[in-house]
Amino acid sequence: MKFLFMVCCIAALLILDINGAKVIKKRKRVTTEKTPLTATEIKLPEEDEIQLLVEKEGIVANEIIGSSIDLPVQDPCLEKRCGPGRECNSTTKGKAKCVCLTTCPTEDDNRRRVCSNYNETWTSDCELYRSRCLCDEASTQCLNPLNKHLHIEYYGECRQMEPCTEEEMADFPRRMRDWLFNVMRELADRRELSPHYLQMEREAERLTSESQRSVVAAVWKWCDLDGSNDGQVSRHELFPIRAPLMALEHCIAPFLDNCDADNDHRITLKEWGTYLCYNS
Repeated sequence: MKFLFMVCCIAALLILDINGAKVIKKRKRVTTEKTPLTATEIKLPEEDEIQLLVEKEGIVANEIIGSSIDLPVQDPCLEKRCGPGRECNSTTKGKAKCVCLTTCPTEDDNRRRVCSNYNETWTSDCELYRSRCLCDEASTQCLNPLNKHLHIEYYGECRQMEPCTEEEMADFPRRMRDWLFNVMRELADRRELSPHYLQMEREAERLTSESQRSVVAAVWKWCDLDGSNDGQVSRHELFPIRAPLMALEHCIAPFLDNCDADNDHRITLKEWGTYLCYNS
């Protein structure tokens, strides 16, 4: 009986010893865990250290101390395109706005001179377009209200042009059609036409009718001149075909004037085709 009592006592002591060891180990784990540092315990780099990093690594000081950085503001005029005689300015609200040029470069070269549709010689195309812009904007610097319709007639100083006779004018549409188709053909050979017009030109080459080929070339050129895609060609948009040809083909000006049947300073496709394709 005494023996059984001693065995029970020894077992109880062993159980207490094991539980105590577990408690001690648990306490040790708790005490050995690291507590996070507070903001006041973190040592920030001194000013001299920051400067050293900037010089060695090219690090911006604001990045080191955690301050916000002002990002560069993109110029709104980078993606703004203004017409001739105009320039882009940024408004106070950060918007892009086209305004008339303040001034034009001084031109001493007589070859830079241009003749206007009012038979006036201008020192440069810049001066002409700037004057048109000022009048279009109703500026106090506008020299003549009519200048809002100002455009370049041809390059060089104004001179007396040889008149186009009735016989020359009667034959001009035919010569114009041939010239346009030859230009279209050359651009097609150089792969400088859009895929749509390239296909039209190749199909026109297989046509036996000269009048049908002429229609193709006439439509192509009119669409090419209609840069604004508004369904009509303005007098200003006629510049690429009018100005270069004036010195070589003195009938081009009266021809284009005749195309504008209603004299509204715009040529529709119907007006263009009627006079170019169905005359002579």
